[in-house]
Amino acid sequence: MQNLSVISVNIWDILISLCNLMILTWAVKKFLFKRVQKVMADRKAAIDADYAQAKEAREQAEEDRKNYAAAMAAADQTANQIIAEAGRAAEHRGNEIVAEARDKANDIRRQAEEDAQLERKKAEKDIKREIADVSAQLTGKLLGREINEDDHRKLIDSFLQEIDS
Repeated sequence: MQNLSVISVNIWDILISLCNLMILTWAVKKFLFKRVQKVMADRKAAIDADYAQAKEAREQAEEDRKNYAAAMAAADQTANQIIAEAGRAAEHRGNEIVAEARDKANDIRRQAEEDAQLERKKAEKDIKREIADVSAQLTGKLLGREINEDDHRKLIDSFLQEIDS
């Protein structure tokens, strides 16, 4: 039984090992456990603070995103209003330009009609004068004497009035 001597159980060694373990446990608990607990609590508090800060930052970012979206919607609305107003102003100005052009065209046409009327009257007077002159000469030659121009004009005017009627 030589092998069994190596495995022998010594009670005093076990008791001394147990006492050492208890003293070591007591020393660790007395001197280190509270400090380790404090370090662990501090770390947990720091981590919780980081999580709280991250959550707050995420909420702030979400709020900023909503504010940005609202601001962009307002900017789009404002831009659409500006575009609509510019369109209305351009249409109004275009209508004014068309009205001015129409008025100018009407004025030009009216002036041209007046000028044509004046030219027509002038031409009629010239034709009447020429007719009167020619007819006075013809009548004078036919009658062998010269007719007074005023008398002749009266005759021609009465003749032309009969024609116009």
